[in-house]
Amino acid sequence: MKRETLSFFDKVYKVAQHIPYGRVTSYGAIAKYLGAVRSARMVGYAMNGSSGKEVPAHRVVNKKGLLTGKYHFDGINLMQQLLENEGIQIVDNQIQNFEKVFWDPNKEM
Repeated sequence: MKRETLSFFDKVYKVAQHIPYGRVTSYGAIAKYLGAVRSARMVGYAMNGSSGKEVPAHRVVNKKGLLTGKYHFDGINLMQQLLENEGIQIVDNQIQNFEKVFWDPNKEM
């Protein structure tokens, strides 16, 4: 039986699919969970390429809670709108109470 090998992007998508509604994580947290600590930027590239997949890319932000990926969504405010629809407060492109809504795959998966 042949064993399937997932690409790095596919591994990122599998982790992102576990982010609960109303919570967020960071590119770096996903990279760390996958054992690729210095690959936060690659996680960002994966999120950018996730269009058309069942991946909640809007729930992945930078380590400070900034919506750095918002320009990769249709419409400049779509990422913010999706997060606000889940009850996350955002002021000036930054998630408020970031520590409270942060989901760490290293602790929660």
